[in-house]
This record gives sequence, C-alpha cells and structure tokens, in this order.
Amino acid sequence: MKKIIALVGMPGSGKTLAVDVAKNMGIPVVAMGDVVREEVKLRGLEETPENVGEMSMGLREKEGPQAVAKRTLTRIERAETRVVLVEGIRSLKEIELFKEHYPDFTLVAIHSSPKTRFKRLYERERPDDSKDLRAFKERDARELNYGIGSAIALADYLIVNEESEEELIKNMRTILERIIQ
Repeated sequence: MKKIIALVGMPGSGKTLAVDVAKNMGIPVVAMGDVVREEVKLRGLEETPENVGEMSMGLREKEGPQAVAKRTLTRIERAETRVVLVEGIRSLKEIELFKEHYPDFTLVAIHSSPKTRFKRLYERERPDDSKDLRAFKERDARELNYGIGSAIALADYLIVNEESEEELIKNMRTILERIIQ
C-alpha cells in the first residue's frame, strides 16, 4: 500500500521548492498541474495562464470536481516506491478521492501572503504565471472557487513560508522525515 503525501498551497506559496526537497530525498513527485498542462498541449493550445486556467476549469466542469485527481491516479501507480508526493491538491473532493484509494494519506499545506506570492510569481519564469495584479487576483479567485482554502485549512501540517528558502527547505524536510517514519 502506497503512502501519499499531498501538497497544497496557493500559486507562489513555495510548492515548487517543497517538491524539490521531496525529490532530493528520493520521493517521486506527481504534479496535478502537469496533467492540466499536458491536456493544454494535447489540444494544440499555447501554455498561457488563460489556457491553463480554462482547461483546469473545463476538465472539472465536464468530468466533475475530481477530474484532475482521477487522471493523476495512474501516475501514482506507476511510481515504483511506497511513498509518493502529490503536488497541487485543489479541493476536498480531490482529497476524498485520494484517501479512498490510499488510506495512508497526509496533507501538507504551504501558506504565504498574497503580497509575497505575487512577487514570487512575477519574478519566476513559468509561462502559465501571470505578470499583472488583475490576472493574479483572478487566478487566486479561481483557486479559491475550487475549494483550495478548505483543503489548506484541513491540512495535517502547515508551513508558513514568508522567510528564506532555507527555512522552507528545513521545515519541509523535517515534516517529510516525520511522515515517512
């Protein structure tokens, strides 16, 4: 039976750095956003914030709130290790699906203020990140509409990421070690 460690946080909160910590510890990572970005490419669309957001919403509207999570299950099964980190939880419905398939499930939330997150998104170079405040707020509203706030509120562990990268790395490593033991 696999042990699932799921990661939730608003865009720019530090999930990518937390994922790197897991990878460095030898934990395979399945990113739910990759499922959405892959679908954008399969449909021949450019990977823009608008297209990724519309695809994410469209999949959930057409196939239900667990659509992306369901597509993630096969990727989890392909992992050849007992422990897998799933990045990009968005809702309680997704958590329910994962817990149904993997009872050994732990949710870790990363929180950063909107000001901190916008600065990070503005400075990083991912094509689906918005560079203006209006688009940032729209993305936040979409994420909150999925139910990400409830998922963050019910996390088993919470990391507040307002300090240095080193602090996040240390905190994430400590939590992962605790969960794995």
